[in-house]
Amino acid sequence: MELNSVKETVTDTDVLIAGAGPAGLALAVDLARRGVRSAVVEKADRLFPGSRGKGLQPRTLEVFDDLGVIDAVLESSGPAPVQMIWKDGERQGEHHMFDPVAPSPAAPYAGTPRLLPQWRTQEILYARLTELGGDVSFGNALTSLTQDASGVTAVLSTGATVRAAYAVAADGGRSTVRAALSIPMTGETVDPASMLVADVRIPSLDRLNWHVFPVEAGFLMLCPLPGTEEFQLAARFPDGERPDLSPGGVRALIAARTHLAADDVTEVLWASDFRPRAALADRFRAGRVFLVGDAAHVHSPAGGQGLNTSIQDAYNLGWKLGRVLRGGAHGSLLDSYEEERLPNAAEMLGLSTRVHRGEQRRGAATQQLGIGYRGGPLSQGAAGALQAGDRAPGGPLGPREGGSLFDAFRGPHFTLLAVGTDAALPALDPGTVHVHRLDTCEPYGKGLFLVRPDGYIGWAGDDATGLAGYLTRC
Repeated sequence: MELNSVKETVTDTDVLIAGAGPAGLALAVDLARRGVRSAVVEKADRLFPGSRGKGLQPRTLEVFDDLGVIDAVLESSGPAPVQMIWKDGERQGEHHMFDPVAPSPAAPYAGTPRLLPQWRTQEILYARLTELGGDVSFGNALTSLTQDASGVTAVLSTGATVRAAYAVAADGGRSTVRAALSIPMTGETVDPASMLVADVRIPSLDRLNWHVFPVEAGFLMLCPLPGTEEFQLAARFPDGERPDLSPGGVRALIAARTHLAADDVTEVLWASDFRPRAALADRFRAGRVFLVGDAAHVHSPAGGQGLNTSIQDAYNLGWKLGRVLRGGAHGSLLDSYEEERLPNAAEMLGLSTRVHRGEQRRGAATQQLGIGYRGGPLSQGAAGALQAGDRAPGGPLGPREGGSLFDAFRGPHFTLLAVGTDAALPALDPGTVHVHRLDTCEPYGKGLFLVRPDGYIGWAGDDATGLAGYLTRC
């Protein structure tokens, strides 16, 4: 679908996505594999060029497994290195930023976060989108948005008009769409000091550690970015001091706060500044328009939560849009997006703020494997060791089928696990629900477990009473 020609009108798309960041691209990928057409518009003329959100948490790796990009992500990324503390040009010793979390069959990607510069994450998602037949219209900003009972109408900077059933704001913390909807954000300043983030090349500095240079004025850190020749520079400035983002200013900063000389920095590829803030949109939905990612929540980067939460916003919304647009589900299913994601985003903001202020370590909570929807509108029942709303653990499928549970979950379908039971099942559409009978599965215990397309248990029970009724809601 071509959106760049002037005065062209597009009337046959299902979902308009404003923004080709991680959330917008992940959503477009999820929709494409469900046969849902999307038009992705991005005001910039290319994908974001910087490393900004570089930490990928284990739960996000599970999402990437399902979206079909995990091999490319693992190949390009690497585990977060141990920090090395410096003083007066001398190494003072190592510091472990992350409390260890061991991987297991139930959580195979657990461990320290993997580092992947944001630009590379977006490249991988964009490649997957084009593989599925989708695309992004670059240099095309959304300038106005209206909606009615049957859809939304958007006018773009090219002069094109887009008509869609639904629209999604994935256009960042300064969201044009959120402003057009007059949805306020409520929050607080996490740290009044300015921060600088930049991507630099320093061939003379070893890449074995995440280098930390504490100074009275603040700090400076240089983190090697896997799969590149670059380091991400992060520095805090005294209150009231604004960073110099020019290449010369970045080089001078490194020379002033480390043992390195300005000439050791052979290239400054990208630089940006910000003040850490935590803010949450008052609503994640207005009619036929939804907010995801930074359009819905802005945060301190401490703890590596923001990009990961954004991806999971998209993952939560994608299957629901797919069910409404292609699966015959009632539009009320979409109400559950805000009901499930807004409380999780609020918790993420609190966690990021506590980590930023040194009140909480990076550990199990920051890995996001414990996030769930117990008590939520789509969570019904309990069985074995789990309750509806829990993340569906991994594990072996058993000798009868071979492979892993994640192999069974992969795809746009629901998955029904019948563990240690021969309970009779109602007639189920095999295209919608894949059924697997297991003699045993330790993380689950005995019972029936319906796993939603986004990897959470939606319904659970000792027998199938209520299962068919639950599926009519989804």
